[in-house]
Amino acid sequence: MIVTVGILLAIVFSTIVIGFTFGLLFISQPAEQSPNDASFIDLMSTIVVFLTGTLSGIVASSNIKNKPKGEKNDNK
Repeated sequence: MIVTVGILLAIVFSTIVIGFTFGLLFISQPAEQSPNDASFIDLMSTIVVFLTGTLSGIVASSNIKNKPKGEKNDNK
């Protein structure tokens, strides 16, 4: 279940990042940005930040859960 959710979030995250990069590099932009575009970009950047935190939380929690019972987490 965790792997499936992680893969789906990674696909959504990479699709958004590729879309932003494609839009910035290959689509001609007008001289002035419209208010709708500015609010959309702000919303999408918030979603990307949320997805980054969610993906890192999933990876960290699944790594902690899978440790054997007798093993300690020694950070030396």
